[in-house]
Amino acid sequence: MNIRASESFPIPKPLEVLLAFLGLGLTSFGGPVAHLAYFRKELVERRGWLTDEEYADTVALCQLLPGPSSSQVAVCLGAYRAGLSGGLLAWLGFTLPSALFMIAAAYGLRALPGGGWLHGLKLVTTAVVAQAIWTMGRQLCPDLGRKLLALLVSLLLLAFPNVYGQLAALGLGGLLGVAFYVPKPAGAQGQTGLRLPAWLSAAALLLFLGMLAWARLRPGPESTFYLAGAMVFGGGHVILPLLQNAACGPGWVSTDAFLAGYGAAQAVPGPLFSFGAYLGTVIGGWTQGCTCLVALYLPSFLLLLGFLPRWSEWRRGRSLRAALIGVNAAVVGLLLGAFANPVLTHSIQSPTDMIGALLALFLLARTRVPVWLVVLLGGLAGYGIISTGQGD
Repeated sequence: MNIRASESFPIPKPLEVLLAFLGLGLTSFGGPVAHLAYFRKELVERRGWLTDEEYADTVALCQLLPGPSSSQVAVCLGAYRAGLSGGLLAWLGFTLPSALFMIAAAYGLRALPGGGWLHGLKLVTTAVVAQAIWTMGRQLCPDLGRKLLALLVSLLLLAFPNVYGQLAALGLGGLLGVAFYVPKPAGAQGQTGLRLPAWLSAAALLLFLGMLAWARLRPGPESTFYLAGAMVFGGGHVILPLLQNAACGPGWVSTDAFLAGYGAAQAVPGPLFSFGAYLGTVIGGWTQGCTCLVALYLPSFLLLLGFLPRWSEWRRGRSLRAALIGVNAAVVGLLLGAFANPVLTHSIQSPTDMIGALLALFLLARTRVPVWLVVLLGGLAGYGIISTGQGD
């Protein structure tokens, strides 16, 4: 879905945001790391909504806050483009396709048939992430020191593949940035940032804390999902153990139903947090599914309202700008570490897979074939290969 505003037929910015993220929500397979690559290709490279540096700054902020990182980045980008309404519409467009599928799955639909489709999509994801690492690495790691830092971060994440390793990697990048880099003088304020009254930001942070207290005092599906959303860093698969404890522990969802929904969630594009809609629907119907989905996202959105309006101001400080030089290099390392494991290890299983991934990379990097069509072709190719192999 590549509908863009033109001089002849201008599209209002909120509608432009909704259409852009609805297209991404329909085509962004592969989890948070791949989502960030899709966002960068569509909104930084193709549409030019912000620069690679501004995009990396936004990713760094969202990595430091609990919640679904790719969805938080989506909200930030929508807000930069069209204010608070743009942030809400970005989340709605990005989340709606997968949420609708997961609600339908809860009413009896099985996961999409055939492992070949998923295998083909994994190969496309490999190509998307590889292209993002190459492009962002050239922009954010131009010297040997930052290249080595990105490599060090990737090795750290391979050794400690958890939230603590991720936080340590970002912290290490910031410290090395302050110690070894002198930032350029701050120029005019970039696009990143959202103007909100100070009282609204403070109110959002107070509401975040107040709802944490409420959730601990009033156990139930909504409060349990709110707590899960407040405790996870990075999103994606990190949320699954928390949701399993939240939904299966009290007996609201059987283990079989949980695993069936997990399988379905792997077959659709968009955020894995939409799995919350499935679980809520199993618990109490589609209205409960919508409520649990919002509860899962709400903590991270409140934190963004609290911190995002001051982010551009804070990042103009000399020490913080120096730290961000290192953090930006660390973000490339995060992508590189995730590319090594799990993207590469779970996608490339044979020489045929390598050829397929390289072909997808060629289509993305050297042709004008849209991402959604490459995704579709990858799924069809994977289905054909697996079906042929099974037939043999």
